[in-house]
Parts: sequence; C-alpha cells; structure tokens
Amino acid sequence: MKTIQFREAVQQAMSEEMRKDESIYLMGEEVAEYNGAYKASKGMLDEFGPDRVIDTPISELGFSGIGIGSAMNGNRPIIEFMTFNFSLVGIDQIINNAAKIRQMSGGQFNCPIVFRGPTASAGQLGATHSQAFESWYANCPGLKVIVPSNPYDAKGLLKSAIRDDDPVIFMESEQMYGDKGEVPEEEYVIEIGKADIKREGTDVTIVSFGKIIKEAYKAADELEKEGISAEVIDLRTIRPMDHATIIESVKKTNRLVILEEAWPFGNISTEITYQVQEQAFDFLDAPIIKINTADTPAPYSPVLLKEWLPNSEDVVKAVKKVMYK
Repeated sequence: MKTIQFREAVQQAMSEEMRKDESIYLMGEEVAEYNGAYKASKGMLDEFGPDRVIDTPISELGFSGIGIGSAMNGNRPIIEFMTFNFSLVGIDQIINNAAKIRQMSGGQFNCPIVFRGPTASAGQLGATHSQAFESWYANCPGLKVIVPSNPYDAKGLLKSAIRDDDPVIFMESEQMYGDKGEVPEEEYVIEIGKADIKREGTDVTIVSFGKIIKEAYKAADELEKEGISAEVIDLRTIRPMDHATIIESVKKTNRLVILEEAWPFGNISTEITYQVQEQAFDFLDAPIIKINTADTPAPYSPVLLKEWLPNSEDVVKAVKKVMYK
C-alpha cells in the first residue's frame, strides 16, 4: 500500500485505464497544459499527447456533446468539469442524450462516458459555485452517480466507471483533492452500487457520503466517549443505491441518522428515509433524522457558511435525540 493524495488516485485511475485502452481520452478545461485545475491530470499530456488529453474552450455544452457523440461511435471519453456547477451549461446533453440514447435507439447505441469533477461547497465560493448536484443527476434514469470520500474508493470506483458501458457521473470535491490515504499499488476495482461500512456499531446507524462523511467520523468518536456505538455507512454510489446494506444495519441498530451536504428538499436522504420506512419500519425505535444544509443558497460570509453547513455537533445532537438521551 502507498499513501497518496485524492488527486493522485484520480490521475492514476485515468492513466492506468488509458494505457490499456486507446479509445479512452480526457477532455475538459485546463486538463492538458495546466495539468488540471486541481492537478488531477498532472503529467497526462506528456504521456498521452494532445490527441488524448484535450484542452477545451469554456463551452461545457459543446465539449459534453462532442464527448457523447464520440462515445456513441466507439470511444470512452472522460469529460472533466471544473465544477459540476458549470455542468448546468451542458445538462441538456447529459440528460437528454447521454442518459436516454440507449433506450431511444432501442439498444443500437450505448454511451460509455464519464463526467467527473467537484460537487458541493468548497469554502467561500458563493452561492453559484457551492451547489450539490448528486440528487439532480440521480433523479434521471440512465445515469449512474458515484461520490467517493477517500483516495482508495476514488481510484477503484473511477476505474469501474471508465469501464462501464453506461454514462457515469463521478463527483469529487475541491476540498478533498489534498486528502491522503492508502491505495494498493496492484490492480483493483470497486464494484459500482456497493456501500461500505466504514465503522461498525450497535446503537445507531449513520449514513453519509462524500467529504461531509468526515463529520460523521468525528461524531462517532465523540459518541464513543459517551458509550454510544455508531455504525457509519459510506454510500459511495448514489445510483444505483445499496439499500440492502442500509436496511440490514437499521435492523441491527434500530435507529437512523442521515448526513448529507445538500438542500433538505427532495434529496438523497429523503429517498433513503422512504426506503427504510417502507422496508424496515417495524425495526425503528425512533423517527429517522436527516441532517442537511440550511434551505438557502450558500452564503459567502465564513460566519454564515459555518452555520449553513452541517457538522459533527449536529450529528451528535441527532443521535442523542433518536436515542432519547
């Protein structure tokens, strides 16, 4: 095992797959000459050349469409958005072409393409650069949505995403690119659609994903000091979602808290809440609590931003509430 940064895990996954398959290429703003906006494609232009690591104009609609068209004709593009906030400019291509072309063509076309880049907040970037888009894209049949929280998961899941024959939305975080973790030097992949129990527990289940799961880990440590055993599940894949792992955990702990960095209306935690009440209602000893951002656009002020984002204290309070303590 070698300790590397999140950005290095992403770079390794792309490079290793590109060495094996010449139909794979990377395209996006600043991915080539600048080595990536967050240095996640460092050195790739030198190794693979300008035909396979391609800088684009500031035109998400254009290069999303080019990628989809080339995927339909035998290539396996990786399209990088500098942030998924900018994907809104190209969302018509993603939703109306990439996600639907297999069904609309009666199976004559598939679209093996990965759209990747940062989602959610990343500090003082303001309301238009701080939105979480997991639930937006997960709402659309035909798309797979992945949100890893550490370098190991990022590399294994990105390799699986690149090999997948359907379009995949792969969401990262600007605030995780420098995170370090152990990653095997040998070949490995992680199956899409499988959650991971990061910490086993008996008293309460905490479900989360992406960078905000760090607050769940902090909360679990604090709760342990008070004799409360929290099981922490990292979803990793949003769609398809691993409902079975969540349900089995709730049947054991009888309580559920969901932590998600997203607005509270119609989000991933809402879907989890519905699935658990439908499949494991009789096992619940308390109402489910979901913890989200405030129901407003993200503020710029650091004082307000701290209040807007959920944190480990919110998780501790929620756990104590479902345990009636």
